[in-house]
Amino acid sequence: MLSLFRIAVRNLLANRRRSLMLGGAIALVTSLLVVLSSVSNGMQSNMLRVATTLSSGHVNVAGFYKLTSSDATPMVVGFPKIKKVLDDAGIQAKNVVVRGRGWGKLISDVASQQGVLVGIDVENEQGFRDVVQVVSGDMSKMSEPNAVMIFEKQAKRLEVKVGDDVTLAAPTFRGVNNTVDCRVQVIAKDMGMTSSFSMFFNNKALRKLYAMRADQTGALHIFLDDHTRSDAVAAKVRKALGDAGYTLMEPVPQPFFRKFQSVRREDWTGQRLDVTTWTDEMQFMRTTLSTFSLLTFVFIGVMLAIIVMGVMNTMLMTIRERTREIGTLRAIGMGRFWVLGMFVIEAAVLSFLSTLAGSALGATLVAALNAAELHVNEAFQLFLMSDTLKLLLDTNTAVVAIFVIGTVTTLASVLPSWRAAKKPPVTAIQHV
Repeated sequence: MLSLFRIAVRNLLANRRRSLMLGGAIALVTSLLVVLSSVSNGMQSNMLRVATTLSSGHVNVAGFYKLTSSDATPMVVGFPKIKKVLDDAGIQAKNVVVRGRGWGKLISDVASQQGVLVGIDVENEQGFRDVVQVVSGDMSKMSEPNAVMIFEKQAKRLEVKVGDDVTLAAPTFRGVNNTVDCRVQVIAKDMGMTSSFSMFFNNKALRKLYAMRADQTGALHIFLDDHTRSDAVAAKVRKALGDAGYTLMEPVPQPFFRKFQSVRREDWTGQRLDVTTWTDEMQFMRTTLSTFSLLTFVFIGVMLAIIVMGVMNTMLMTIRERTREIGTLRAIGMGRFWVLGMFVIEAAVLSFLSTLAGSALGATLVAALNAAELHVNEAFQLFLMSDTLKLLLDTNTAVVAIFVIGTVTTLASVLPSWRAAKKPPVTAIQHV
């Protein structure tokens, strides 16, 4: 076997040009797979970070309250008791925060901005403070009752700066228009599509706007150390709330604002709680990520098919040129299995060395792109959830790329190698 390996290496070195061209193609496909998977991982990581900062927890307890069977208010009544149930459920949450929810208009002296209204208690949301990048203002002032935080593009549209007064207007849950005077205390860096329509207020301002009691809120967001536990924790939360006597909505993987129509058609009154995960609330992001992953898979599949055909054709050319050599080896006693092994080992050495080089090249490109902090235009910001390109290298993906591409290209050499091994020695020696 060692002799076959030496022969394979010498044959590759003897045909440097061909080996470099084929190896370079294999390395290119491998590096593309590493880079594209890093883009996908970066998108997923950034989407998770943005989604669980601005719009959702890893698990959410929200719901609807109906005074009559024909209306539907996205509100949680008696949330302190619900929070106690969650604390006693043993879900091992990192933090449980109270968020207000609404839809309204922020009005300045020269313009207005409609969007999602989010009420926060910044003193209890260290994760929020860690993720949001403040451009101007002081995040600690978000504890003031009339404080509002907006993002750069929103501030530009409204033509306001920190310290300016604005008016928040929205219809209450009883259908009465109401306004609250607020002051811009923080302007934050844009965080992609979600930040374009989300505005953050002190929870007290949102309660005042919607005339809500102190025990009423929009949702409870549960944050976990490991987001992959979201589904299991959501199931545990549903069981705990059900055992505590709360009525639950059927789990539907949709954001809460898409459930209004179906809830309004249902014949019940009172409160029903809705337990969702971050993937339910961020369905658009999940669809975008799945589409990108599919396109990446198709692209790499096409490239890999081209490389496989290249390997087979190269091996056929190599075998054709070395037919007399094969006949000589068979004549001096080398069996068919050893001839087959010689060519397969040659292809394996080339494939795995090329995939190793391609993975190293891909990792270098990922590091270089991250260091460059490339800015992306607004269209791509909607999908990347960031104004800069951020890639996340996954070591497991690189290892899989080496194994899969190396194995596939090696297997592509089996058929032409077997055809070479089947040639009778006399026929092979007489080949011209």
